[in-house]
Amino acid sequence: MSEEKSTSQRRISRLEKLTRELEEEKRRSDEYLTRLKYMQADFENYRKRVDRQIEDIKRYSNERLVSDLLETVDELEMAIKAARTSNSIEVLIQGVEMSLRKIQKILANEGVTPIETIGKPFDPTRHSSVATIEKEGVEEGTIVEEIRKGYIMKDKVIRPSIVKVAVKPCQKPETLQGGSNE
Repeated sequence: MSEEKSTSQRRISRLEKLTRELEEEKRRSDEYLTRLKYMQADFENYRKRVDRQIEDIKRYSNERLVSDLLETVDELEMAIKAARTSNSIEVLIQGVEMSLRKIQKILANEGVTPIETIGKPFDPTRHSSVATIEKEGVEEGTIVEEIRKGYIMKDKVIRPSIVKVAVKPCQKPETLQGGSNE
């Protein structure tokens, strides 16, 4: 009997040990779950904060550009006022030219540059042709007139140039037949 009792005690002891280990594992599991929930909540808060920051950046990203343009608006208003006061078109022209130079500088600071056109080969990725002009002495496909400037911002065309392109002059029918019709 004592052997049975001893075996029974060992089983009970082993069962108690396993029960303690199971309780320890449950405690660790609960601890990990709690930590995971906190991490998930922290991540959600972080994501919301980043989303708000991105929205703020989008909303106010042009603030410096708008501020620079407002200075130019002020200059244009002063030019108009000065021209009305002096009744001089020349004063108005000077004010507008000064404002144009300032706008061009602002655009250049933003990486915006005009697309070169006159004398350049037509490029459909940068130019939009509205007409062709027969022209001798100019290679076919060369831009001969710019209707509206186009612009590139950094490496991207933001507005293509509207141009007229040279084509070879058509030969008159009598030239094609080898002389006159007489």
